[in-house]
Amino acid sequence: MRLTLGGDWTATVTDGPLRIPPRFDFPGQRVRIAEYADVEEWQRFLTDTFGSQEWLWDDPDEFRFAPDSRHLVATALRLPDESASAEDSARVPAPSEVRPGGLRADEVRDFRQEITTVLCRTPGDTVLTCLRDLGVLDEPLEARIGIAPDVALLVQHGAVVGWSLTDPARYLCAAFAAPDPAPPSPATRRLLTECLDLTTQPLIHEVEDREPGALDRLRALDEALRTQHEDRHRADALLALISTLVEDYADRPPGREPGTRTCPGPVTNPSPPEHPPPRGT
Repeated sequence: MRLTLGGDWTATVTDGPLRIPPRFDFPGQRVRIAEYADVEEWQRFLTDTFGSQEWLWDDPDEFRFAPDSRHLVATALRLPDESASAEDSARVPAPSEVRPGGLRADEVRDFRQEITTVLCRTPGDTVLTCLRDLGVLDEPLEARIGIAPDVALLVQHGAVVGWSLTDPARYLCAAFAAPDPAPPSPATRRLLTECLDLTTQPLIHEVEDREPGALDRLRALDEALRTQHEDRHRADALLALISTLVEDYADRPPGREPGTRTCPGPVTNPSPPEHPPPRGT
């Protein structure tokens, strides 16, 4: 099977999916499938691979390929800012057969892969499905390609139109840290749902507008994350973003606006910086 990414860029599905567990970097609002462990390793990795990556102020999804084999070796997928309504989320087809497979680039050249725009959530957030747009739901999916454990690309008319992450609570982590191998606690699963509610549209707008009800929920969530004794690595990953929102909107006086911010990320990323300097500088 041949897939189209980035408009006119193509890759062929292989029999070799990535064996790397995904990292749900909640502070950075990304799902990473990669072996680099810090910013320096990431920068070196970008120079040694090709594909789709951020450039200056542009921040598309990343698909990185090895120049010699042209095989997919890493990806970083951004979580959309907007949550779909419950009615639209219910239209997402139940996960059918997933075909495990990697990708092999048909040619060695860079491309740009647009990020998805809408997040569809199952009850309890057992599966997060990120779509190019809601129009994808008007027609059947052609295939689900499992490129890594619990991560699948959604294919329609030969093009990648979205992706899904199953059991996102299991893979919660901060920045470049590895996820905890132990299963997530029930409390963590519940708190992840509350975090997703408050960090995506439409509720994030109520936080930014300092609606009293939204700020009360935000403070209660912050307190619940701080006082959770079990599953601390995952709780800390959630808290890194929530505590920043509390500082910027619940604790800051209305006359003092927070710094530049792109919804739903924090004003200042509590994790290590994620963007290398532009090439050539």
